[in-house]
This record gives sequence, C-alpha cells and structure tokens, in this order.
Amino acid sequence: MQNPYRQALAELAGVLDRLDDAAVEDAVAALARARRIALYGVGREGLQVRGLAMRLFHLGRQASVVGDMTAPPVGPGDLLVVSAGPGSFSTVLALCETARAAGAAVLVVTAQPGGAAAARADHVLVVPAQTMADDRGAAPSILPMGSLYEGALFVLFEILVVRLRDRLGIAPEAMRANHTNLE
Repeated sequence: MQNPYRQALAELAGVLDRLDDAAVEDAVAALARARRIALYGVGREGLQVRGLAMRLFHLGRQASVVGDMTAPPVGPGDLLVVSAGPGSFSTVLALCETARAAGAAVLVVTAQPGGAAAARADHVLVVPAQTMADDRGAAPSILPMGSLYEGALFVLFEILVVRLRDRLGIAPEAMRANHTNLE
C-alpha cells in the first residue's frame, strides 16, 4: 500500500498543477481593486474562506466574513468572494444575487465551472478537485468527501495572498504588524 500522506500530497499537487494561472491572476486583480471584500463559504469550505479573510486583513484590506456582526454592507467597488465547491449552495446563490443587486462584483471559487454559482459570477476560479458532488466516482481521492477541494483551497488562498502582497507592494513585516496581539 502506498504511503497515504504521500498519496494525499500527490493528489493535492495534481489539483494545484491544473489550476488556470490566468484565472488565479484575475482573482488577484479583483482582490487588489476591491474597496471592501466580503467572504463566504459553508462547512469546511467556510473554514478555508475564514482563513483567507484573516490573511486579507493582515494585508490591510477591508475584509469581512458574511454573517459576522461586524460585516459591512457591500456596494459598487466591493467584491463578494464565495466558495461553492460542488457548484451550488442555496445561501451562496442568494448572496451572489444580493451582492450583484447592490453593485458589488462576485468571485466564485468552485470545482464545478458549469454550476449555478459560477453562472452568477463576474469572476470564476476553478479548483479541479473532488468535492461531495463527485466523491463516488471511479477513482475517488484517498481523502474523504470534499477534503481534496478544501485542502487545495488552503494552499491556493495562501498563494493568492502572496501574489496580492507582491502586487500591492506590502512587506511581510507590515502583514505581521496587523496580526493580533490578543492571543
């Protein structure tokens, strides 16, 4: 039997190798020009999205998680970032419609580019990984359910932050200065 750690890492590498770099750069550009950034994801995807929100805050961006009490309204010049790995969630669809009606742009991160959420987006970033929408296929991941997608989100989001940091000319020390001291 193959080492399960190496197998999981190989699967993650395969997903990241298939990312469309132009779509990644489009996402970085959308994040760079956004006045405010609101972020949303459900379940374990939501945990990865919250991590991205934290890193965007470290970059000095006005970033908030939808549903948090301190999340401001969105409008023109703002960006809603949502994750919908399997292609659609009712909450994601409703938030996309609300954000667009308010004049905000929408970035959908998904494994299903033909899904309902992607159809409502201004920007789509496809993460070609197994989710719960397709975890019963002929060659499922060693990781359960949507874990391959969620793991790829972690790495992708950290690279988005590095690219955004470089684009905005923000020093690592400036990011560190925004880290909480209340831990």
